[in-house]
Amino acid sequence: MALEHNAYLGRDDLGKLLRSFSLPCILSLLVSALYNIVDQIFIGNSELGYLGNAATGVVFPLLMVAMAFGWCVGDGCAAYLSLCQGKGDAQSAHRCVGSGVTMTFAASVFLMIVCGIWQEPLLRLFGASDTTIGMAMEYFTILLGAFPFYMLTNSTNGSIRADGSPKYAMLSTVSGAVTNIVLDPIFIFGLHWGIKGAAWATVAGQVLSFVLNAVYLLRKTKSFQLEKASFKPHWRVFFASVQLGISTFVTQISIVVVSLVCNLMLSHYGTLSVYGPDIPISVISIETKVFTIVINIVVGVVLGGQPILGYNYGAEKYDRVRKTYQLILATTLAVGLAATLVFELCPQLVVGIFGQGDPLYWEFAIQTFRIFLSLITFTCFIKMTSIFFQAVGEPGKATAASLIRDLACFVPLALLLPHKFGIQGVLYAGPAADAIAMVVAVVLTVRFFQQMNRQAKKD
Repeated sequence: MALEHNAYLGRDDLGKLLRSFSLPCILSLLVSALYNIVDQIFIGNSELGYLGNAATGVVFPLLMVAMAFGWCVGDGCAAYLSLCQGKGDAQSAHRCVGSGVTMTFAASVFLMIVCGIWQEPLLRLFGASDTTIGMAMEYFTILLGAFPFYMLTNSTNGSIRADGSPKYAMLSTVSGAVTNIVLDPIFIFGLHWGIKGAAWATVAGQVLSFVLNAVYLLRKTKSFQLEKASFKPHWRVFFASVQLGISTFVTQISIVVVSLVCNLMLSHYGTLSVYGPDIPISVISIETKVFTIVINIVVGVVLGGQPILGYNYGAEKYDRVRKTYQLILATTLAVGLAATLVFELCPQLVVGIFGQGDPLYWEFAIQTFRIFLSLITFTCFIKMTSIFFQAVGEPGKATAASLIRDLACFVPLALLLPHKFGIQGVLYAGPAADAIAMVVAVVLTVRFFQQMNRQAKKD
């Protein structure tokens, strides 16, 4: 059977397996994060300056909505596919992937229509000012037309990794990002297209990544074979897989909600402060991109471990699940601590990559990195916990871990603290939410392993 191809996940050295899956996944996600980061670097160092970064910053949450749908289906299909491999269920495997492709495309068309109709109100909702609305609309209009390519690429990457080809998934993402990086200076500086050039460079990269993923899925894959019938939605399989990806959707949508609340509060209290509305929004957009790099390293480690966790949990090899978790945890804590040192000791070096600004810009940027990201190690653990539960088929726990930090804690704190601390109150909401959510994540994890130990003794 095709599924026997992945039987090595249940017997090979765990450290070696984790490295072979996680390193390509980390590189893939890091390069994927470069799409928006490279745009901001080139825009920030062009004549558009920090106002251009503010414009792309208000567009980013809407891109996150599209990514939420793509990753929800993609991560859910990947987790479901790994569980199918452990159980030897070949039929559900190809139906899961095909249904995911069809539903992702449908979602992309829906979002294109909605965002196209209400483009300006949505951008203003996320903080676009009279100064930046023109650039934001020019940038977003171009990206909107590429939503199907963008979402399908993010959706199918997970299935390709779970099929046992993490290097190919990395190649697809890297190829698109390199295309973006090469075309950015040509379009922005060479052709003088400004923010429009950044958008077209991004679209070119997304189209290339989509084509490479399509080529992979339409050939003979390792653990499933797509047929014409695969693309007809199989609702039982699709909903079972989406349940496993719902925590990813919640996480991404919560980022959108956090961005909305952040931008509204920063704009309001920025107007009342010496910084004005555009400096805080520009800075927080940079912080979001840098934060994404750190989190993507952690996500890459856990997603790389997802096939290992899913296969062994499905095969009831609980000792290998525990040891894989321990390896992932150690890596996550190391990444979080390293990031904390950088942001606390030399935030100006990070901010400087994205261009220059006046003294008030630098002052607020340094405050943002030192306060808002002070407990990023906790954030890394919380994110790791959510994806771990997703991998072992616990969507309820995965969703709870995703919700607690952003929606249950950060949003209320970001709305309340500025009344006492002014614009800095938004920054203090970050570490306060991390501390509360960390406790919840630890409790959920301890209880899960206690339950798994009891199950192992029964077997």
